[in-house]
Amino acid sequence: MILDGGLREFIRRADAVFPPDYLSQPPARQREMYRDLCRAFDRPRPAGLTIEERSVPAGGHEVPIRIYRPEGPAPQACLLYMHGGGWVLGDLDSHDGVTAELAAEAGITVIAVDYRLAPEHPYPAAFEDSAAVLDRVAADVENFGIDRARLGVGGDSAGGNLAAALCLRARARGGPALRAQVLVYPELGHGMTEAGRTKARDAPLLSQDEMDYYARAYLGPSGRTDDPYAAPLLAEDFAGLPPAYVQAVEYDPLRLDAEAYAASLTEAGVAAQLEVAPGLVHGYMRARFISAAAGRAFDNLCAAARRLLAAD
Repeated sequence: MILDGGLREFIRRADAVFPPDYLSQPPARQREMYRDLCRAFDRPRPAGLTIEERSVPAGGHEVPIRIYRPEGPAPQACLLYMHGGGWVLGDLDSHDGVTAELAAEAGITVIAVDYRLAPEHPYPAAFEDSAAVLDRVAADVENFGIDRARLGVGGDSAGGNLAAALCLRARARGGPALRAQVLVYPELGHGMTEAGRTKARDAPLLSQDEMDYYARAYLGPSGRTDDPYAAPLLAEDFAGLPPAYVQAVEYDPLRLDAEAYAASLTEAGVAAQLEVAPGLVHGYMRARFISAAAGRAFDNLCAAARRLLAAD
């Protein structure tokens, strides 16, 4: 049961932004709604951050990135962060508050990736853009002012999917070396199974029907794939992947994804911490300033990123 009054207010305001038929709207209109929701809960960036805009070449186009550097000497630990939004919604601005606060609270450089969106750019576009940024950052750590030995990947929801996929790719290619993966309510492919589709099917803010829509936008009409880079839970082996912090929330059809992924890592001998935040819903990070429970979960996320990456 959702008892936190601030979270209930967040759900009410989010439902007011997204009408029941919003999935029937064109993607451009959905993105406008999402921007409205994000702006409604924005706060000023924390003090003491240096912000830099750059772009990275990727197969004939440029991928915009935004770099958040907290005060302190270089080189710094770094988290490459992919935003959520079902591979359809979101950009650097939608998650600016989240990534800025993560950098400030964890004491690490955060590099946010503005990957191409579906359905205009279906899989593997978002994955390839994210991989191109990771490769460039890892190859030019001096220019980015980061510590090669303390580079990790992370993201929320669809961004968590991309981060986990980058870990599989790095293992298969023998690099870049990754210190950690930090995943928040990630979409990892469990929803493609019948067991995954029955858990919290009608949860607030993200239902299974909505997840099906986003999967079709990203993967094509079937919404299914046998490619682990699109659905990391399909990997045959999880050994040798980076240590992980995986955060799930109680009321979310993606909770099983997080639980299954953390269990698979642990069984393969990978250090993995699973946190299931009680009473929270998908997208809770936007409510962190009005909900005590959301604020605690976000603090735990920042502490985990600091522990995994910032420690010498």
